[in-house]
Amino acid sequence: MKRDLFEALQSARAAKRPVALATDLDSGRQALVVDGAETAGDLQPSPELLSVIAEALQADSSGRLKTPNDSIFVQVFNPPLRLVVVGAVHLAQALVPIAQLAGYEVTIVDPRGAWATQERFPNVEMSRDWPDDALRALELDRRCAVVTLTHDPKLDDPALAVALRSPAFYVGALGSTRTHAKRIERLREEGVSEEEIARIHAPVGLPIGARAPSEIAIAIMGQITQVLRGAPVLVKQDAARESVA
Repeated sequence: MKRDLFEALQSARAAKRPVALATDLDSGRQALVVDGAETAGDLQPSPELLSVIAEALQADSSGRLKTPNDSIFVQVFNPPLRLVVVGAVHLAQALVPIAQLAGYEVTIVDPRGAWATQERFPNVEMSRDWPDDALRALELDRRCAVVTLTHDPKLDDPALAVALRSPAFYVGALGSTRTHAKRIERLREEGVSEEEIARIHAPVGLPIGARAPSEIAIAIMGQITQVLRGAPVLVKQDAARESVA
């Protein structure tokens, strides 16, 4: 790899940008593809190749690409997946290990010291700052998911306002349809736009009839995965979602 390409790769990774290194195994030419679009290097990828590389980034999948010219090998360097959970509640205790098993670095945000303890969440990074301050300090990027679980507008709303204006790929909020309608009105009053509000997944989670905390945690991680991977919505998002309230 040429020095300038190596430095560009390191710079993209330091900035937590999804980046892929494509190498033509026949010629040795290389292209650095950042965010699935920006390129550098002596290999000029075609629109078709760029599309396939973008799919590899989306899938976190390195290897030989399935293209008419199968001599292209891509190495994917994605930032770590992160999940920020606002609310050190009982549901969070079920959600955290599932998220970790799925490869996420998890941070619990809750200023309530009685809830956010190492005894309840061993080996989990925690912030006891106020949620909006905590989320700004975490510098949310496009590999971050945020879920608010407290049911307390004083904690959830400030977190949502920050998350919705960030590049986070997923923002979910616990609460029934009725609770969410009231939440929307409060966010509007705080100046959150309709486009930003539309990003909230609420009631949070896939509509699988979940009731127990462990089941709701599975529904939440299922929906986060669905959004991350760009999977189609196969189940109608209707009143059945009340079960994940």
